[in-house]
Amino acid sequence: MEKKTVDVIIPVYRPDHLWKNLVDMLNRQTYPVNVIRVMNTGQENWNPVYETWSSKMIVNHVAEDEFDHGTTRDAAARMSDADYLLFMTQDAVPKDMTLVECMVRQMQEAEDIRAVYGRQLPAPDCRPAECYTRSFNYPETSRIKRKEDLPELGIKTYFCSNVCAMYDRKTYLEMGGFVKKTIFNEDMIFAGVLIQNHYAVAYAADAVVIHSHNYTALQQFHRNFDLGVSQADHPEIFEKIRSEGEGLRLVKNTAGWLCAQGKPWLVVGLIWNSGWKYLGYLLGKRYKKLPRKFILWCSMNKNYWK
Repeated sequence: MEKKTVDVIIPVYRPDHLWKNLVDMLNRQTYPVNVIRVMNTGQENWNPVYETWSSKMIVNHVAEDEFDHGTTRDAAARMSDADYLLFMTQDAVPKDMTLVECMVRQMQEAEDIRAVYGRQLPAPDCRPAECYTRSFNYPETSRIKRKEDLPELGIKTYFCSNVCAMYDRKTYLEMGGFVKKTIFNEDMIFAGVLIQNHYAVAYAADAVVIHSHNYTALQQFHRNFDLGVSQADHPEIFEKIRSEGEGLRLVKNTAGWLCAQGKPWLVVGLIWNSGWKYLGYLLGKRYKKLPRKFILWCSMNKNYWK
């Protein structure tokens, strides 16, 4: 394996107990990282004790009203001189000490790979339906995705998650980096740019983080509203690809899995939550026709609209 340098970039906001677990696991990686660059939102929310947890940690503070999913990550990327940039979130904890090693290995699997994202496994407290969603979106087999896979994979060709994703820094800069001022989905938008420019995006099934959420139906609504907004704002990536079919397939497969697990009563909750998710997505796609006050209620990322 050609030895490449790796910087880890993590946006942080009021970190909880998972934060120390994440830093500890990054300190113990078999493929050592160069820098752990933290982009903390709100200096008043930061405890200086955190900086004693790793000699590799560099902290930059961002005002709460200045945080943006794309802009803040891009600013951190431009502070780096590493070969590879590994973006993570504060609640994604590496399953073992080989995460970075596996990500780098996958990045070097083919000459055209410029982005790699890892596998997400559910936390112990994850609800059954969400557990299946993790296995649906993050299967056991690695895959390299290219432009010619669009007819087969559709929107999943562009799928990439900054919960745990590595990018070749040189190409990242050449392609302009993450879109500035984005409500959500900066990872898929950039992956779409890579694919459209005939680069490859890889999924590394052996690079694993523990990460899941138990969102309520209303939280799913807000999140999917923002997802719809991001797609509406970037027709150059999403206009010719429908994603509703993939969502319907997930619901059907999850319902079948719940029944096979002997928990058919959970299908009612699945349908209820899925209905809210779909409603949020539809409204987000059409947000330009909605009153501003209603948009603010629908959105999870309200600072985006200021």
